Amino acid sequence: MLKSLNKRTAPKSVAPERIIQFGEGNFLRAFIDWIIYNTNQKTDFNGSVVVVQPIDRGMVDWLNGQDCLYHVNLQGRLNGKAVNELTRIDCISRALNPYTQNGAFMALAEQPEIRFVISNTTEAGITFDSTCKFTDAPASSYPGKLTQLLYHRYKTFNGDPKKGLIIMPCELIFLNGHHLKDCIFKYIELWKDDFGKDYEGFKKWFTKYNYVCATLVDRIVPGFPRKEIADIQKKICYADNLVVQAEIFHLWVIEAAENISLRQLAREFPADKAGLNVKFVKSEAPYHERKVTLLNGPHTVLSPVAYLSGINIVRDACNHPVVGKYVRKVQYDELMQTLNLPMEELKKFAADVLERFDNPYVDHQVTSIMLNSFPKFETRDLPGLKIYLERKGELPKGLVLGLAAIITYYKGGKRADGAPIEPNDAQEIMDLLKKLWATNDTRKVAVGVLGATDVIWKESKQDLNQIPGLTDMLVGFLDSIQQKGMLETVKSIL
Repeated sequence: MLKSLNKRTAPKSVAPERIIQFGEGNFLRAFIDWIIYNTNQKTDFNGSVVVVQPIDRGMVDWLNGQDCLYHVNLQGRLNGKAVNELTRIDCISRALNPYTQNGAFMALAEQPEIRFVISNTTEAGITFDSTCKFTDAPASSYPGKLTQLLYHRYKTFNGDPKKGLIIMPCELIFLNGHHLKDCIFKYIELWKDDFGKDYEGFKKWFTKYNYVCATLVDRIVPGFPRKEIADIQKKICYADNLVVQAEIFHLWVIEAAENISLRQLAREFPADKAGLNVKFVKSEAPYHERKVTLLNGPHTVLSPVAYLSGINIVRDACNHPVVGKYVRKVQYDELMQTLNLPMEELKKFAADVLERFDNPYVDHQVTSIMLNSFPKFETRDLPGLKIYLERKGELPKGLVLGLAAIITYYKGGKRADGAPIEPNDAQEIMDLLKKLWATNDTRKVAVGVLGATDVIWKESKQDLNQIPGLTDMLVGFLDSIQQKGMLETVKSIL
């Protein structure tokens, strides 16, 4: 018989409420709250989280129904070994819906121990909405709610410099903290008449004594384990309806705001002292570039190469005697050579990425990665191709072959084993590739794709035929794939 999960049936620690968390979804619960739980366990941080539902519909009732207790199921490889573990998270004290509990939400600003604000309101969450009014209860946008909360805190503590907040957004936007800070400043200007004589003082207090940090987060979180939930509940002996599954790898890079030192930030939030992969840095940019280049970059070219070689799962591609070598060539010999972080650090990250690709618990279909392959290649691989050419004086064959594989995949038809090839992208890209392949001339295909500045290369707006040697190498690979097949073409560059 399964027990209900609540604080009467399971132990729950009690700690001062120090963190306001906007968002109650799977990612925050499997990443941020898991980090805070571990920081509490292994340091003297001693803080709990108040969850605030950022939109009018959400999961706070579910959370409160279990007294904010739930389990995180981590799966993956760590140092070569398969890991499948369950941890009960107990660091959330309560969950609020500001649309029905606005008084309780605003009262958070009056709690002296509150020091941190963390959020993940999706990429669309950090936006400025000029229709928001200061008198809304609450403002509809997340930055609007946060500005209301900050002003109430400013008033409550008479502008006390020690009552500013450390704000660490986790939305998947490059320089998310910078965008959030800009939105807050816009709300301060929009509502200046509402603030009246407090306008200048509040603006100065926010600017000087609140610290909005940009962060980079990295952990794959599949979410609720529908297939395994019965086995998991049997194992934990609780009817936990909020189990969240995630990979074991995690990384949180926190860029110190310009008005706080790295030392103070790390002292106040000592997650790195808990043995967690949390880094406090002056700039998140190199880490953002590293992730896009060494994780997303190989993914983008591995997928069509693997699929056209008859391989369906990312893990199988990495362990394949030929395609596995191709992945490592692209990652270590080509893309890694274009980055500017210390080489040992890059090698460690690349090894972690390969462990993540080799996750024995996740059957990651290569076709799921191939949606919108051209825009992905433009942002993830094209910059590396150009830098490699600049630094080495030659083109990176693995990346060019990856582009040839994408172009071949967009030809459609069937694989050698009869499996259908079903590309998916913007209709204008699909129409262009269909038209080019109808010529049965690989040079026309290569020249047409590389020159499609209005359809494919919309960001760079560059005719890639101008890159020395690229057109000829691409034609060579397209011909080889047509004549010999993908696997033999891959072997030719290894």
